Formats: sequence, C-alpha cells, structure tokens
Amino acid sequence: MTEPGRPARPSDIARAALDAARAASAARPKPTRRRVAGPRRSWTGAHPGADDPQTLGALVDSLVSHQDWSERTKVGSVFGRWDALVGADIAAHCSPQSLSEGELTVVAESTAWATQLRMMAPTILAKLHGGLGGGVGGDVVTRLRVVGPTAPSWKKGPRTVRGRGPRDTYG
Repeated sequence: MTEPGRPARPSDIARAALDAARAASAARPKPTRRRVAGPRRSWTGAHPGADDPQTLGALVDSLVSHQDWSERTKVGSVFGRWDALVGADIAAHCSPQSLSEGELTVVAESTAWATQLRMMAPTILAKLHGGLGGGVGGDVVTRLRVVGPTAPSWKKGPRTVRGRGPRDTYG
C-alpha cells in the first residue's frame, strides 16, 4: 500500500497486480481434472517392460501373433527355407511351385526324380512338419503332389480346338 502523498513504486504496482490476479483466480470455479483413458502406469522394476527397447525379432514375433499372420509366415517359410527344410540333396533336384489348401505341388527336374520323390513323400512331409511345426489350426502342408518336368505347350489362351495343332497350317 502506498501512502497518499508518495508516488507508487514499481514493486507496489506489481504486488497490486498479483493480488488482483489471485482474487480473480479464486473467484473462478475450479476445473475438474479428467484422467486420460488408458492403462495406469506402473514401474517395471528390474525386468524389461513393454515400453522398454525391444529387439527387432521380438517386435516382429509380437506383430505376427497380434495380427494372426502365423499361418501365412509358415506358408512363406516353406518356399523361403526349402533347402533347409528338405535338405540340400533333395532341394537340388526339385522346387516348390504352389501351396493351395494344404497341398504342396513340387516340380522335379526329371521324371526319374519325380518317381523317387513320390516314394519319398512321407519322409519329405515329416521333414516339413518337423521344420515348420504343427500349428493350432493344423499343419500347413498336409499333402505332397510331385510332378515331373513339362514339355512346352502350344496352347495359347483358355480356349483350344482339338486337332493336330500348329502343323495344320503347313498344308
């Protein structure tokens, strides 16, 4: 408070402004604090928590299980790890072509190898089941279909006409 004959000092002006602001703040209703929805934060302690740095492999595994991509990754691993799953000697003479409804189609390099692989089908299936593991929904590969090499086809398009083929145009 200033005396009536004395000029106001800057500290008195600041004090008056502060008192006015406090009075205005006290007159306003108090805001209610709302907590942001989410899990309550707890400290993890000595062991790693979900918000700690993770390895890339652990993150990919959690993403695959969260998105339910386990069957798709097993299908991809049949083609990607074919050499390791069936062995280098078998993989050198055949390759997987398609996987549809549990049936894996394998193309052999010769008809002799196709015959040999047909006889080895139970062994190859056992190797695939051991390498991939059986899932909750069943195994990824249930049947093995072995085909030999195919000759080039003269058919062009989905419709064909029976007959001699391209030799008809030569007279």
